[in-house]
Amino acid sequence: MAVIGVRCLSLTVFLMVVILAIGNSGVRAQCEASIPSLIAECQQYVSKTGPKIQPSAGCCSVVKDLDIPCVCKMVTKEVERLVSMEKVVFVGRSCGLKIAKGTKCGSYTVPHTRGGNA
Repeated sequence: MAVIGVRCLSLTVFLMVVILAIGNSGVRAQCEASIPSLIAECQQYVSKTGPKIQPSAGCCSVVKDLDIPCVCKMVTKEVERLVSMEKVVFVGRSCGLKIAKGTKCGSYTVPHTRGGNA
């Protein structure tokens, strides 16, 4: 029962941070529609806690439809406190997105990957 409470609290905090980011963003209209699906399907794969795990098909279907530059403009320091940007890149690449090194998302810059893949 405590695990469910922690998950609900974590999701609630995450939702509040994302809503705050949207409210303060000039890109609200462009990105707003993607956020509820993104949270519902992918939150567990990008949380700061826990290991990197392969995203679900549902998460990938949402990720593949994202406007990455638009969503990256919404990433604030508050979001980065809850979301692992390294896992975000991992999930995106696992879902087939090409995320080039040097891409900036919030304060995070995508590093060069091993093996020369971008």
